[in-house]
Amino acid sequence: MSGRVESLAALELVVATSGFLPRAPRARYTTGMDLGLHGRVALVTGSTRGIGHHTALTLAKEGCDVAICGRTKEPLDQAAERLAATGRRVTASQVDLLEPGGVERFVSTAVESLGRLDVVVANVGGTFGGNFLETSPADWLKTFEVNLVHAVRVIQAAAPHLARSDAASVVIIASISGSRPGPRAQYGVAKAGEIQLASSLARELAPQRIRVNAVSPGSILWEGGSWHRRATTMPDVINQFVAREFPWGRMGTLDEIANVITFLSSPRASWVNGANVVVDGAQGQPSIKLP
Repeated sequence: MSGRVESLAALELVVATSGFLPRAPRARYTTGMDLGLHGRVALVTGSTRGIGHHTALTLAKEGCDVAICGRTKEPLDQAAERLAATGRRVTASQVDLLEPGGVERFVSTAVESLGRLDVVVANVGGTFGGNFLETSPADWLKTFEVNLVHAVRVIQAAAPHLARSDAASVVIIASISGSRPGPRAQYGVAKAGEIQLASSLARELAPQRIRVNAVSPGSILWEGGSWHRRATTMPDVINQFVAREFPWGRMGTLDEIANVITFLSSPRASWVNGANVVVDGAQGQPSIKLP
C-alpha cells in the first residue's frame, strides 16, 4: 500500500481490506443508566475538536450545560453551534489558555454565564520539539506548560466553584504515554506528571468533596487527528504499527474515550477518585518514532 488517503472513510476502507485496521463498531447504545448529569455545568478545555469536543458533546447529550474555549473564532463558533443543537446552554470563550490570565478568564466567564460549575475536563495537550537529541530545554518547558501546567491552572481556578457543587469532578486527560516508554520523551514525562497530579489532588481536594481522576487514552483515529494524518501519509508504517501493537486490530474511537470521561464526570462514579483509567484496547507501544 502506498500513496495518500484523503478521507477517513477512504482510509477505513483501505486499511480494513488490509486486515490491519478494521472499521470500528458503529453501535450506539440508546438505553442505560441515568448518569445524573442533567442540569449540571461542565467546562472542557481544548474543546473545538477531537477528544475535547466529543466529550463536550457527550456531556451535553447527558444534560450538561457546557463551557468551551478555543483560540480561533471560526472553529469555536462551529463547535458552539453543534453543542447548541443538543438543546443545552453553551458558552464559548475565544482565549489562548497559555497566555497569562487566559485560563482564569475562561473559568470566570463560564461561571458568570452558566451560574455554577460541577465538572472540569482538562483536555488541552500537545508536544513541542522532536526526538530527544533534537529537543531543546525550551521545548520541554512549553510541553510541560501546555499539558501539566495548564491542568494545574484550570483546577486551581475552578476549585472554589467546584467546592460549592454536590457532585464535583475533575478529569485530566493524560495518555498511555505517561506510563509506558516511547518516543517524544517530553510528552510522556508531562503526561506522567498529569497522572501524578490527579492522584495527589484526589486526596488533597477530598475534604472539599472534589473528585480528581485521570483518563489515559491510547491511539485514537479521527478525521483531522494526528493518527489520521500519519495514516494518510505513511499507511504502510501505520498498518504495521496497528498489526503489532493492537490486539483488537484497530485504533480507538472518540466515542470510546468520551463515554469513559463522561461516566467519570458523573455522580454515578462517586467512589472513583485518584484513578488513572486506561482506555486503549490493550494497546502495547504508545507511539512510533517519527523522522
